[in-house]
Amino acid sequence: MDQQRACTAFAALAQETRLAIVRLLVRAGPQGMTAGTIAAATGGSASNTSFHLKELERAGLIAARRRSRSIVYAAETDSLRGLIDFLVRDCCSGRPEICSLALEADVRPNSARPALMTERPFNVLFLGTGNSARSIMAEAIMNREGGGRFRAFSAGSQPKGQVHPHALDLLRRLNFEVDGLRPKSWHEFAEPDAPPLDFVFTVCADAAGESCPVWPGRPVTAHWGVPDPAAAIGTEAEVRLAFASAFRMLENRISLFMSLPLRTLDRLTLQGQLDAIGRTKDSVA
Repeated sequence: MDQQRACTAFAALAQETRLAIVRLLVRAGPQGMTAGTIAAATGGSASNTSFHLKELERAGLIAARRRSRSIVYAAETDSLRGLIDFLVRDCCSGRPEICSLALEADVRPNSARPALMTERPFNVLFLGTGNSARSIMAEAIMNREGGGRFRAFSAGSQPKGQVHPHALDLLRRLNFEVDGLRPKSWHEFAEPDAPPLDFVFTVCADAAGESCPVWPGRPVTAHWGVPDPAAAIGTEAEVRLAFASAFRMLENRISLFMSLPLRTLDRLTLQGQLDAIGRTKDSVA
């Protein structure tokens, strides 16, 4: 990135709402968000949000694309990475390999550095809204199928008082251990003594669009949307089928995830693989 483009980008970011929009879209990932969702999340009017989106798009920091009948906005990660690289490119007299700022930010464009260097089991957090069904089932699946390589947790932005009875019943019938499962607030995992997180996956659209705490461990994040079985209506058999369907979707994604060579992939490649898992044919955006 040259100096003129960097100045344009910094000028666009030097405004509170636009900075909040960019951070929101970075968290949302490649699936992006509509202007209406962005306005609701930032507390702005439709016209004001539209103005800020155009300014950010003009600066090359976000891009708009059509999805069905909607226009979706997503962060331009290459431009943002180039902006950070512009700031630290010449640190330590042009020797970024000895500069802790460059190494910690991992902003070198051609870096093949593995994203995850830890030798301990990977800590994975599944996020929902109520943390009573989908995220709970995902936690149980990964802890049983992970073979000691993964340690799974779950939480919600607005946790319910108890795990959904149908989720517990399904897990029991499949011989899962359920005694330790409970709804938890996602703020528990932003505390100083919380486990350092390697991955954070949102399994519902509400949690993906909300403002998350700052997670310890600088985790890789992705959105794996699954229909909410707790919202299913119909006969008892139809509701149970909704829970079984959600379980199957989660099990499929987790299986794909656990098959990845996580200790050798660089961060960008890994992010692309995780986003692709969220777009598998039985995925719901």
